[in-house]
Amino acid sequence: MIALPLAILYWFLAGPALLLAALSLRGERKRAHYVARRLAERPEDLPPATVIVPVKGYDEGLRENLGALAALDYPDFELIVTAHSAGDIPPGVLPARAKVVLAHGTDSASCEKVQNLLAAVRAARKRTSVLAFADSDGRVTSGWLRALVAPLSEPGVGASTGYRWFLPDPPDFWSLMRGVWDAVAAGTLGAGDNRFAWGGAMAIRKEVFFEVRVPEFWQGALSDDYALSQAVHAAGLGIAYAPGALTPCGDHITAGRFFGWIYRQMAITRIYAPRLWWPGLIAHIFYCGGMAASVIASIRGNRLAEWALIAQVSPGMLKGLNRATLAKASLPEHEAWFKRHAWVHAIWVPLGTWVWLIALVSSAFARSIEWRGRRYALKRGGKS
Repeated sequence: MIALPLAILYWFLAGPALLLAALSLRGERKRAHYVARRLAERPEDLPPATVIVPVKGYDEGLRENLGALAALDYPDFELIVTAHSAGDIPPGVLPARAKVVLAHGTDSASCEKVQNLLAAVRAARKRTSVLAFADSDGRVTSGWLRALVAPLSEPGVGASTGYRWFLPDPPDFWSLMRGVWDAVAAGTLGAGDNRFAWGGAMAIRKEVFFEVRVPEFWQGALSDDYALSQAVHAAGLGIAYAPGALTPCGDHITAGRFFGWIYRQMAITRIYAPRLWWPGLIAHIFYCGGMAASVIASIRGNRLAEWALIAQVSPGMLKGLNRATLAKASLPEHEAWFKRHAWVHAIWVPLGTWVWLIALVSSAFARSIEWRGRRYALKRGGKS
């Protein structure tokens, strides 16, 4: 038996963890219906578009990634590859149809990526109606741009977003763990207004881009996508999720780079989206505290704690499997990868929960981050 004070402590941790686990499955059916509906869309309104991708040195598969952007199934678009200087673009990676814009930015208040994006927007052709943004480490599918453009004609939609899905092949532990960790954010995207747009797959009508004052929100910004999201929401518009713009990322990562990457992701989130960061921290303290308490109580012979542990981890594992199922529906070209490796998105979820706690706690003390070879100070309000 557990002594009364220990029992109170146990249920203080395990009770909220059980409640959070049960609540985590809310909306999963609605999200699945939304994804199916969006994937079945065949948009007819496909206005001229400009696709902008910043490049800063070499990414694994960079030539193929840029080639995929140049080969999009879209009737009228231009591809702009933007960088600070010519030396940032490795030789032999540019597709023939790419237009290169060099920013040579000197604004010390804004991050280099934002300066490059602003230069590319200024260089976009006049007849462009839609601005779409990609990242150089993703290899988009042919329908990526069609999927992003589709929601933009709907009332109240200011911007659209896809997300990334890590598909390392051949897989290794840390590359797979990054996918399991990052997929949690993908699982928050669905019907209605979404809290953020992801910079590797986001689109906005050019007139809306200027009406909601995105260039002003980008001035002094460290995060292009969070700042654009703030601009859209400040104007009373929403962000629509486009599952057809889910972007495969096949690069690999080492343990050191992985922990540096999640630290940077959460540090930026703490500054730009504290309403996401704080609930995440509190939830994972109870998740992990409840999990640890149940393990300890189970070792001491408490059978109820064994069932409580199963009840805590099962919903998260089920949700992880559902995330992978919806990602497979969005990326049918990669069905073989999902058949071999999707199981990690269920089995590794408990471990991923602890990694989330590590990332959130470590980012609480972040004062600066290193990004693409440069160090940026973190300041209140999201300005670098």
